[in-house]
Amino acid sequence: MLTAFARAFKTPDLRKKLLFTLGIIVVYRVGTHVPIPGVDYRNVQTCIDNAQANQGLFGLVNMFSGGALLQITIFALGIMPYITASIILQLLTVVIPRLEALKKEGQAGTAKITQYTRYLTVALAILQGTGLVATARSGALFSGCPVASQIVPDQSIFVTITMVITMTAGTAFVMWLGELITDRGIGNGMSILMFISIAATFPSALWAIKEQGSLADGWIEFGTVVAVGLVVIGLVVFVEQAQRRIPVQYAKRMIGRRSYGGTSTYIPLKVNQAGIIPVIFASSLLYIPALVAQFAGGNSGWKIWIEKNLALPDAPMHIVLYFFLIIFFAFFYVAISFNPEEVADNMKKYGGFIPGIRAGRPTAEYLSYVLNRITWPGSLYLGLIALVPTMALAGFGANQNFPFGGTSILIIVGVGLETVKQIESQLQQRNYEGFLR
Repeated sequence: MLTAFARAFKTPDLRKKLLFTLGIIVVYRVGTHVPIPGVDYRNVQTCIDNAQANQGLFGLVNMFSGGALLQITIFALGIMPYITASIILQLLTVVIPRLEALKKEGQAGTAKITQYTRYLTVALAILQGTGLVATARSGALFSGCPVASQIVPDQSIFVTITMVITMTAGTAFVMWLGELITDRGIGNGMSILMFISIAATFPSALWAIKEQGSLADGWIEFGTVVAVGLVVIGLVVFVEQAQRRIPVQYAKRMIGRRSYGGTSTYIPLKVNQAGIIPVIFASSLLYIPALVAQFAGGNSGWKIWIEKNLALPDAPMHIVLYFFLIIFFAFFYVAISFNPEEVADNMKKYGGFIPGIRAGRPTAEYLSYVLNRITWPGSLYLGLIALVPTMALAGFGANQNFPFGGTSILIIVGVGLETVKQIESQLQQRNYEGFLR
């Protein structure tokens, strides 16, 4: 990986793309520390320094924003509205025929769907910004902080609207930065911004584990966490690269005087076909009852039950539901993202077949059978990786955003591998030696 980056800096056009990407990252990180108008920044810092500040309900969104959410900055919402909008449009593509037709139109249809994603991102940013401002005004953003209700001193309508507009504009600006990286940088703009947001929280999370440790002034806990992290990274890299290759043979066809086909290829089915989506879905779904209980008044029985069994990440009920929801959403997402019937029809259309399997419906049934078989280990792997923060919470007193587990490590490794592959492919295009050397 380091060799690829070193070779990229020696190539002039790739060096410009890398430097441009680094410049965008600097702008993004600066924006995560600029507070929005109407917020008492001293009270925010007082609540953040509180021991429970990073263990609240909004820890996952705060991680995706690079710590900007709890600081209530102009980039407080980060790229979460865009991620949510992309997932919603991807799910609606299966349900709405118009979106499915646009997806099949190629580049023009993809551009139209991207435009719809932008509009939905702005709408979700307005909705989430309003919820964040209301949460900050009520003091629920920092539960247990004595000055939590004084974060927004002026609670007038004008100040509230100004805060919502500022955060919405910040989200639109972040979306524009990501598209700039995609067009003029090294590509995968949104993924790289997500990578930077999560990586920015690693040093503080690791140092907090060292400060909370008691063995050898915390260095034993720190070393153990780093060792566990390296093992988890190795496991994630191994599984993310694992795939089942279905061999496909194309028969020869004579068109005029030319012969086409007769080649052999394969269909790569990844073990983790769903990626990070099941973990995000499961986390979001479990946050809904905890969010409702947090805003509900009184001490009713259902509220106490939710706070004891669902709101705490180390509660047995929370662990069991989280694990099974990840498995469910893994199968659900694979079912809507990979259509065996469509793949089988395309293969039959172009004269392709799987050796030993008849074309058409038997091919679709075989692909569905293989996909279900490899989705089981993939979903179990996602569930185990997502539970690493919970085990760390019990073993080391770490918070629920443990740096080497769950959503963070899956995104860090996945985006890192994809970025290195893109750089290597661009290097290969510029340094292709050809047949004559």
